[in-house]
Amino acid sequence: MFIVILTMAVAYSAFATQLNLNGTAEIVGEWNVRIKSIQVQNISEGCDAGEPQYTNTSATFNAKLVKPGDSITYLITIENAGNIDATLNNIVFKEQEDGSEAIKFTTTEVSHILEAGNQTTLNVKIEYDSKTTEIPSIKTKTITGIIEYVQK
Repeated sequence: MFIVILTMAVAYSAFATQLNLNGTAEIVGEWNVRIKSIQVQNISEGCDAGEPQYTNTSATFNAKLVKPGDSITYLITIENAGNIDATLNNIVFKEQEDGSEAIKFTTTEVSHILEAGNQTTLNVKIEYDSKTTEIPSIKTKTITGIIEYVQK
């Protein structure tokens, strides 16, 4: 009986193979949705668009309007410089509640899907309401906007 067990063990070991697996994983995805540029698109004569300031994630502009009907439009270019597609999750623009009623802000839509390597643009138009008949006592208004893209 001992010989049978020994023979079976030798036979089993002749048909045994040890497999070794080795692997490495690396994350190569890059998330990089950012503001690429801001340009003054249209400006009424006599108005001052200032020098728009921006970083990858924020933009500031300071428009000076003279008379009713004047306007300045800023063209903001947003790009997906990463390699992960992005989806628009939320966009909110809120005007200062106690700001001038004579100043109007309007914006255009941005792309809902911003594929890797692509760009979208957003126009922000600031206008001195043409229906204004008197110089308002409050002469400023601020807009705050959030454009949030998430991984698709």
